[in-house]
Amino acid sequence: MTFTEPIRKYILSCIVVLIVFGLIVASILAKKQDEEFIKNESLYNNAVQLQSNGDLEGAESALSQVLEKQPNSEIANYLVALIIAQKGDLKQAAMHMQKVLDINPHKVEDPRFMIQLGEIFIGAKKYEEAKIVLLHCQQSHWTLEDIPNYQEHVSSLLEQIEILHLKEGTDNE
Repeated sequence: MTFTEPIRKYILSCIVVLIVFGLIVASILAKKQDEEFIKNESLYNNAVQLQSNGDLEGAESALSQVLEKQPNSEIANYLVALIIAQKGDLKQAAMHMQKVLDINPHKVEDPRFMIQLGEIFIGAKKYEEAKIVLLHCQQSHWTLEDIPNYQEHVSSLLEQIEILHLKEGTDNE
């Protein structure tokens, strides 16, 4: 089957139109996505500023707006966990920290995240989970510049778990 010159031009024109149409649609969708990203970034930055100023309620509210649109945002879940922990709801904070870990399993290699996770688990009375996390911290021999006694702190948290675990065991009897 041979194509005549007008048919070839028609096919080529259709391909060009299809490509141009695809580029226009992609551009429109990309612009919409960029606007959404800028809006969420602004909300996140606002939340960080509010948290640093001590407005935990405002920070949590801004982050909840981010999480409505991006529930799997690692950084938003992490910051909201820290804010909720500051407010004292350690069970809810533990859920958000666990979600961060579900989103990014490589966080188990982040010494700051892991010690915070251990502390939050202790506060949420999740002693077995806290022990696993803190033993990992201990076995990794991590140190942090701004926490020079990192390993000592990990050891004291592990001791605290044992004391609390024993105390709760005797309280339940």
